[in-house]
Amino acid sequence: MSCQAALSPLVRSPGWCFVLSPHAIAAISRFYLPHHTQSLRNESIRCWSNIPFITMPLSRAHGKSFAHRSELKHAKRIVVKLGSAVVTRGDECGLALGRLASIVEQVSVLQNQGREMMIVTSGAVAFGKQRLRHEILLSQSVRQALHSGQSQLKDMAIPVLEARACAAAGQSGLMALYEAMFTQYSICAAQILVTNLDFHDEQKRRNLNGTLHELLRMNIVPIINTNDAVVPPPEPNSDLQGVNVISVKDNDSLAARLAVEMKTDLLIVLSDVEGLFNSPPGSDDAKLIDIFYPGDQQSVTFGTKSRVGMGGMEAKVKAALWALQGGTSVVIANGTHPKISGHVITDIVEGKKVGTFFSEVKPAGPTVEQQGEMSRAGGRTLAALQPEQRAEIIYRLADLLTDQREEILLANKKDLEEAENKGRLALPLLKRLSLSTSKLNSLAIGLRQIAASSQDSVGRIIRRTRIAKDLELEQVTVPIGVLLVIFESRPDCLPQVSALAIASGNGLLLKGGKEAAYSNQILHHLTQEALSIHGVKDAVQLVNTREEVEDLCRLDKLIDLIIPRGSSQLVRNIQKAAKGIPVMGHSEGICHVYVDTDASVEKVTRIIRDSKCEYPAACNALETLLIHRDLLRTPLFDQIIDMLRVEQVKIHAGPKFASYLTFSPSEVKSLRTEYGDLECCIEVVDGVHEAVEHIHKYGSSHTDVIITENEKTAEFFLQHVDSACVFWNASTRFSDGYRFGLGKCCSLTQKAAQHHSAVHSLFHFWD
Repeated sequence: MSCQAALSPLVRSPGWCFVLSPHAIAAISRFYLPHHTQSLRNESIRCWSNIPFITMPLSRAHGKSFAHRSELKHAKRIVVKLGSAVVTRGDECGLALGRLASIVEQVSVLQNQGREMMIVTSGAVAFGKQRLRHEILLSQSVRQALHSGQSQLKDMAIPVLEARACAAAGQSGLMALYEAMFTQYSICAAQILVTNLDFHDEQKRRNLNGTLHELLRMNIVPIINTNDAVVPPPEPNSDLQGVNVISVKDNDSLAARLAVEMKTDLLIVLSDVEGLFNSPPGSDDAKLIDIFYPGDQQSVTFGTKSRVGMGGMEAKVKAALWALQGGTSVVIANGTHPKISGHVITDIVEGKKVGTFFSEVKPAGPTVEQQGEMSRAGGRTLAALQPEQRAEIIYRLADLLTDQREEILLANKKDLEEAENKGRLALPLLKRLSLSTSKLNSLAIGLRQIAASSQDSVGRIIRRTRIAKDLELEQVTVPIGVLLVIFESRPDCLPQVSALAIASGNGLLLKGGKEAAYSNQILHHLTQEALSIHGVKDAVQLVNTREEVEDLCRLDKLIDLIIPRGSSQLVRNIQKAAKGIPVMGHSEGICHVYVDTDASVEKVTRIIRDSKCEYPAACNALETLLIHRDLLRTPLFDQIIDMLRVEQVKIHAGPKFASYLTFSPSEVKSLRTEYGDLECCIEVVDGVHEAVEHIHKYGSSHTDVIITENEKTAEFFLQHVDSACVFWNASTRFSDGYRFGLGKCCSLTQKAAQHHSAVHSLFHFWD
């Protein structure tokens, strides 16, 4: 039987008519919104309230759950289960309206992205309890209250309310609340009440399935709940009897059954705990399980059930595993925490590390949490070694870099070929990715320098203070703990940072870029081989799992310090994402060379060429060339320009420089640009004072140079420029840990000093 006329005000489009089953009409008829219209003719555009939005390419073949969190962003059909503790207030009487509104907002955002959202909700009993209590208090006769006396009135007890009666009284109010909230986002919601029979009776099951599919096709969010007003008590021995049988005894089992029945991609179960713990939450040794695999139940000790609702965590895990077996991915997370509940659903769908993710694919290696624990234990053993033993490990690593040169370069070649074929890296990053025999030799020499200077890195007494007679306080150098170093492109960073961590007795977690996967893998293997000579192989770990950087930054219980090595954007992202972990950040390598009027003609072009052209992708390469105004239209200036053209350096003109030229190069968009390639900016200044002001305004406190033969001018520049390295008549490329005798790890020694001028180097070079 069709009901076309009944739906014509709600769903209509010129030339189109939708014929819906009576079940679908019954589900949506009480939530009729006359101002809503919908056009469903275009498959790529979906409309509701005449507001179009683009659907996302989310379709996938159902039947197998997602193996990794990062794949959750492809989920198209999603069930969100709201536990009683999520929607109920702390007094268990009434709803937590703020949390509920936030959940509705997140569901609406995902629905408007083109996903198909369903909600399995609790809350009818709590809402009904609130209403019935209110009615009971109002029904107390004034005569009875006066007769009882004021003191007895205070002690008047409200009778125990039967759950079915509360559900019957609260269901309509709960749905009205959902309707009002979803209306704010121009989304229609429909109510569906089910019992166990609706799944086990074949005809009812088909009716339910058809109704849900029709509602989803119409961009309507189904709100599903067990019909607690009539539902019989659950049968204790019929629960979770395989894929085809599950007793709908609570909303956990209902959500799991519904997810499998509707071939859902993702089931999100929101509760009042962060996820699944290996022991009851709150106990001293309880640890949140990031990923749970079938068969791991024996490693979990379940506690008591939630303060409200029918199920506990054990029921949630059983339901989750049942859904997983049916091809639906599952995440159990906290929907009550005030700091995360406002984005918990969208975070899960974006693949962020929230709650416990259920997966059928168990990785071959350890999880990042296990790696962090291994690194901490290994780092403590490393710190307890003798200085000579730590140095021996670094010497061994330096030898391996040269002995295994061919294997390293072969792995690096694979990375370069993949990067070039995919075209995902700019030329400067390709240069940073590339390794060579000379780079490996230089790297080995730098590591030997670190080994030679590491004798007093740990346990060195910095200061003694006598507090009282026979009582002295010593300040001693100790390891920080576990370091997380995140680096891009440059695989040579891995042995550099490893050597520093070994020398200082720190555990180390390394997260390299995907573009250097093969190079990082073999370099890490060689690092662990070197560590093995003293049994501390686990101290340095390479994170090879699909962990997002943002998720790593939340591991505050495993990591003591984060050191980003890469672009300024990477540093800013990590500083923003870090939760309770200090970040040793740095800014860009915007390095300046100022050419003074008293500069030597012989030195100028040599210094500029080395600063800009020797390795333009390095962080210590020249980016802005400051020229004294009096040098314009002089032979020296012409030599500088000719040299840059021969070296194929693209020149950008600063605002003042452009004003002097009739036909100028492209004017620079920003004076705070780190090009990282054969490009640089030229700007004009009136003298050393303006040069210093320019550097302080637009520089990054990395490395800045003056070229002059005037000692007084040079001293002014050296004393007033506030940068990590300040040079006189030297290339910016001289800013290097290897040349300083600190090992080839300049970025960890110099960049850490930025903004503090802890390494304020004064050099008079080239004489």
